[in-house]
Amino acid sequence: MITSFDQLDLTRQYTYADYLKWQFKERLELIKGHIYKMSPAPSRRHQDIVWNLNVAIGNHIKGHPCKAYSAPFDVRLPIRDKKSNQEITTVLQPDICVICDLSKLDDKGCLGAPDLVIEVLSPGNSSREIDQKFNVYEESGVREYWVVYPEYGHVNIFLLDESGKYRGQHPKNNGQMLQSDVFPDLVINLSEIFAE
Repeated sequence: MITSFDQLDLTRQYTYADYLKWQFKERLELIKGHIYKMSPAPSRRHQDIVWNLNVAIGNHIKGHPCKAYSAPFDVRLPIRDKKSNQEITTVLQPDICVICDLSKLDDKGCLGAPDLVIEVLSPGNSSREIDQKFNVYEESGVREYWVVYPEYGHVNIFLLDESGKYRGQHPKNNGQMLQSDVFPDLVINLSEIFAE
């Protein structure tokens, strides 16, 4: 049992089975077996944006066979058919995820790609981490991926095409309307999301 973050060897790769044995306060994610430490507590601005998005999405999916979750919520992204705890090396906690295939849900979180993932960036996010997350969300088949930039008031939207690659849309800015591709009747006024 690991009870302190300092006991981890940051040069080695870990699995979800390892992750389940860790008993400490620090929040982290695994990307292809490598540890990424999360910010201890997001800023108030970050939390406001997540809350506003949760309200918009939550209101939209009422009556749909989908569920939405906010971090901390483990999303395990297996490589191909490797779904055992010892084989899974990517465990992320997106700010928001929406899952419509409810068979992917279990008591530990989600096993497989959500339909929509939203990451609200914090000052502590590294460019390497952002790049790695983009790659694993694409590889695992997340159909729609939003990256929210609170500092600039815009959202980058990536949609998975038929070849399994993300194609980016023109960024949506504060004051514009954002329309989801996966949920076409979900239209969000970004001035309400970025409102302070």
